[in-house]
Amino acid sequence: MGSQQNPQAQPGQGSVSTGLAQPAILDSQQRPITAGGFVPTGPIVFKDITKQSGLATWSHHMGTPQKDLIVESIGSGVALLDYDHDGWLDIYLVSGSTADAESGKATPPHAALFHNNHDGTFTDVAAKAGVANDRWGFGVVVGDYDNDGWPDIYVTNNGANRLYRNNHDGTFTDVAEKAGVTVGGWTTGATWGDYDGDGNLDLYVPGYVKMSELAKLYAANSTPPSCQFRGVKVMCGPRGLPGEADHLFRNNGDGTFTDQTQHAGVTDTGHYYGLASLFVDVNNDGKPDLLVANDSTPNYLYMNKGDGTFTDASFESGYAVNESGRETASMGIAAGDLTHNGRIDLYNTTFSDDYNPLYRNEGDGNFNDIAQQAGIAEPTIPFLGWGTGFFDYDNDGWLDLFIANGHVYPQADAQHWGTTWAQRPLLFHNTQGKLSLVPPVEGTGLAVVVPSRGMASGDLFNDGHIDVVLNNMDSAPTLLRDVAPGSNHWVAFRLVGATATQPGKPASPRDAIGATVWVTANGFRQRMDVTAGGSFASSSDQRLHFGLGAATTIDKLEVRWPSGHSETLTPPTKLDRFYTLSEGKGVAE
Repeated sequence: MGSQQNPQAQPGQGSVSTGLAQPAILDSQQRPITAGGFVPTGPIVFKDITKQSGLATWSHHMGTPQKDLIVESIGSGVALLDYDHDGWLDIYLVSGSTADAESGKATPPHAALFHNNHDGTFTDVAAKAGVANDRWGFGVVVGDYDNDGWPDIYVTNNGANRLYRNNHDGTFTDVAEKAGVTVGGWTTGATWGDYDGDGNLDLYVPGYVKMSELAKLYAANSTPPSCQFRGVKVMCGPRGLPGEADHLFRNNGDGTFTDQTQHAGVTDTGHYYGLASLFVDVNNDGKPDLLVANDSTPNYLYMNKGDGTFTDASFESGYAVNESGRETASMGIAAGDLTHNGRIDLYNTTFSDDYNPLYRNEGDGNFNDIAQQAGIAEPTIPFLGWGTGFFDYDNDGWLDLFIANGHVYPQADAQHWGTTWAQRPLLFHNTQGKLSLVPPVEGTGLAVVVPSRGMASGDLFNDGHIDVVLNNMDSAPTLLRDVAPGSNHWVAFRLVGATATQPGKPASPRDAIGATVWVTANGFRQRMDVTAGGSFASSSDQRLHFGLGAATTIDKLEVRWPSGHSETLTPPTKLDRFYTLSEGKGVAE
């Protein structure tokens, strides 16, 4: 992200790593394709229900409309979680702030916690719950760090971060300082995962730009420094600005954490600009590896060695750069098994004038960017992508791909770049491993034009369809309800791990982050993993949702728990409903 000079100019302060300037793509009405290209008829996948749901009562705020500073332009994330254990997903939306609020001259914008009312509406209870944040917020990730069975919320900020511990009564307490995870500085898309296998969730927090150094630069100028993008003055960054450090915090199991960044070998020696991260097992050895999407610098892939340390396999794996060997301005991460080969594929969103890479997992943690040969690179080039995720919107048993988009330069609307500040989302349908773009039908959810950043997906209405929430810059969020037609079946699982009973014994986190489930039905074997983080600075539904197509039975159900314990369970006979999988205890409704 960030500002960028003319791509053909010499690299320097304010540049972004992206492709060369591309010709504008306009639709039949001469609108940039990022805010046009609509079709009158076609399959209707999503319906925009933001207003009737109540989410339009809240708005995101970050800096000034002019976006003179990079810290004003990044935007914030969103999380889906059942914070009160009523069986329905609630929505947490992070807000930024303003200079006046930071200096005490104005009331700070607050984050929102929308309680699910079970009737299609939501009510903001952030103040009552004690999770308003009231800081310059960026990311959010959900995980049960204290293994008490209730989801906790970690919020990253420019400044001290929050760790909201769930009090089990609809309220939270910020324990970040006591836990030792405030960090400070500018941090972004964090991730939870049990990297050392002790049954306690650890925390990885990427840093973006070192604002303390940037403030000195701004203080030395009477006006904010500016850089150029295609000959137009824009805000500077991230290239040429000092990068903020990343942090890995090991959970001590007593409510506190210890910084193990250096010991574990994940020190971010390049001081890259981290925007998203994700713990997920990419080489099928049962241990969570660590992905970091870096802006305008190479991505990180740290392979878990199983002894509390990692090996930096970023370049060796092929994940550091795209097919042409060029680093990208990576914003978001999607991870999932696209072709039913049992391996986790990866997708990164990037800046406009560049395509989004699709990294096919070739086995043993080796990746090959196949976006061009798969035919899905070109449609993404005019768009500036952020939040992203794989999920099966039509329950046919194949993971589809969703991308949230929005530019960082308000100046885009006054230029002839073929791109816009507010942009429509993209959806690729997976047909037996081949991805194809779903057309945006007028008046439907794929035709909304909004300046999106964070994106989370999950079944908000417990109807077997995966919905999407977008956190949009300086405006109301967007709630897209999945209304895809069809009679395909589905099944979803909430996992409960067996926590530690004796120190030193293998155990799983209570919320089973790091578990892998395989469902065999319809003649193929699907894989899904319980994760926390990814997308852009967001956290999606941790229940695992499997589309089953026309299948009426599940042939096989397998689980590999974070503890290393593997089970083959008796599959449920009734479909189209939720089940709980408890480690060592089987399947229950």
